[in-house]
Amino acid sequence: MTRKLWPGILAMAAIVVASNILVQFLFGQWLTWGAFTYPLAFLVTDLTNRIYGASQARKVVLAGFAVGVACSFIGTQITGEFGPLVTLRVAIASGLAFLTAQLLDVAVFSALRGRAWWQAPLVSTLLGATLDTALFFTIAFSAAFTFIDPANDVSWANEALPLLGTGPIAPLWMSLAVADWGVKLALALLALIPFRLILRRWTAKGAIA
Repeated sequence: MTRKLWPGILAMAAIVVASNILVQFLFGQWLTWGAFTYPLAFLVTDLTNRIYGASQARKVVLAGFAVGVACSFIGTQITGEFGPLVTLRVAIASGLAFLTAQLLDVAVFSALRGRAWWQAPLVSTLLGATLDTALFFTIAFSAAFTFIDPANDVSWANEALPLLGTGPIAPLWMSLAVADWGVKLALALLALIPFRLILRRWTAKGAIA
């Protein structure tokens, strides 16, 4: 792995580690602090893709996946008030969602890289973030996937409540998913600012792939 990728790898690792820690702390009723750090992984992936190309971006993604697996393993060994900090279902959901969503991001970005500068990062992040949210919350908390880890009680996540406190009746995990998705979409728009600024710097260096 070339030295040029180390900034992206370190940034991705920092985001994954921070998100795994911050997800333990609530922000309001529907979110955790990790919801605000994790979407930055898409910014790292997109910048790597734009500057160095898709194959290099996949390497950064795989490095982030490896760090995530390590974090999940450590979390399974730490017991909190309600059991392990990371259950088998959450570990599987987290890893599968991250890897699938990030690779989709790389593919979509590559397909749109010849268009206006903002289209590739925005569309790829929106699609990747949507897939990430759907996979993670469904696998981790839906009653349909209880077979993955029958000993893990997720009845709390399937309690029927108004969606986000005001909408139609739905399992609690759907409110958590919608809130998380909304944050990802907002940050996808905000991330265009640092993406553009960093892209200008690298364009001036003539280092764009």
